[in-house]
Amino acid sequence: MDLKLKGKTAIVTGGSAGIGLAIVKALTAEGVAVTVPGRSKEKLGKALADLSGVQAIVADVATAEGAASLLQQVPDTDILINNLGIYEPKAFADITDSDWLRLFETNVLSGVRLSRHYFPRMLQRNNGRVIFISSESGVMTPPEMIHYGVTKSSQLAISRGLAELTKGTAVTVNTVMPGPTRSEGIVEFLEKMSTIPNATPEQAEHEFFEKHRQSSLLQRLIEDSEIANLVAFLASPLSAATNGAALRAEGGLLRSIV
Repeated sequence: MDLKLKGKTAIVTGGSAGIGLAIVKALTAEGVAVTVPGRSKEKLGKALADLSGVQAIVADVATAEGAASLLQQVPDTDILINNLGIYEPKAFADITDSDWLRLFETNVLSGVRLSRHYFPRMLQRNNGRVIFISSESGVMTPPEMIHYGVTKSSQLAISRGLAELTKGTAVTVNTVMPGPTRSEGIVEFLEKMSTIPNATPEQAEHEFFEKHRQSSLLQRLIEDSEIANLVAFLASPLSAATNGAALRAEGGLLRSIV
């Protein structure tokens, strides 16, 4: 299907691995010129080496300084994908103020800073897409990482609030809620969660869904391309009637109808 994206520009944060990299690949395949900011020049170069139409910029958008550097170098974009995010399993009593602030600045403020710049420009020209990559954890807070769940809930609130400001325009703001997705950090995460000594990746994955995500209908990790395909559609003109939505791609973990 032609998503009518050829010639568009996009920024994808957290685009050098996992879901972000899959989104970059999906967008470039549709003819989008994509900018990917990141902290490591080496990691960016390695991840994006085989992709054409991609500009890598060394800038840590989890910081105000890094965000400002990106905005200066790329003052405008048609599509903004706020995907940057970190997570960690940690008992609530052990989550320090520093942990809370680190996750909040990375997962929430990175998207806030970039949207604060690009979103008004989209409204001015009456065209654009802002997409936040949240998580099912934004609705069903995981007890093993409550601070992460709070940041994902915040993204849902910000996205819906921005969408309210698009009334009568051709700009849309939406959120995608992936479930546990196969990515660079998921193996280590599942190993930390596993109670099986020297568990294989397959054993750790099976135990995770059996003990911690029993409501999943998929009962497996989601592939990053499965998320990227939905994001590419939302970024396209074909998704014009979808606005202010929180779209589930979590494998049926959430049991509520709405």
